[in-house]
Amino acid sequence: MTLVVDAGPLIAGAVPREPEHARCVALLQANTELVVPSFVVCEVAYMLERHVGPHAGRAFADSFRKGHLVVEPVEPSDWERVCELVDRYADLPLGIVDASVVATCERLGVTRLATLDHRHFGVVRPRHCEALELLPSISSSNAA
Repeated sequence: MTLVVDAGPLIAGAVPREPEHARCVALLQANTELVVPSFVVCEVAYMLERHVGPHAGRAFADSFRKGHLVVEPVEPSDWERVCELVDRYADLPLGIVDASVVATCERLGVTRLATLDHRHFGVVRPRHCEALELLPSISSSNAA
């Protein structure tokens, strides 16, 4: 079953000192179809290279080369929905990257999203389902 992946689990999974490291590693290892929207790829690469080092960015790139992760481009048809979502959820605010994640889920018909951002994605109502299933579920240590 396909799992769309946001930045949080990828960063936490790559950085052992992150509080959600073990849960994110387990989630990512338990799923074989991991789809990463292209804007998320850029966000993760920047964060890993800046805060961990070039070796972390290289390891991230290797995950795509080896086929562990699959990049999903933002299609021209996604832009209308991205703009709608940014406008509708401006009070969160929902940015372009998160809106592209929702648009990708909708276009692919995917209802499962790996994210640590339950605050934003828990509010957004996609077109193709009542709500996205957000994984990993909120633990007592990160519920707020």
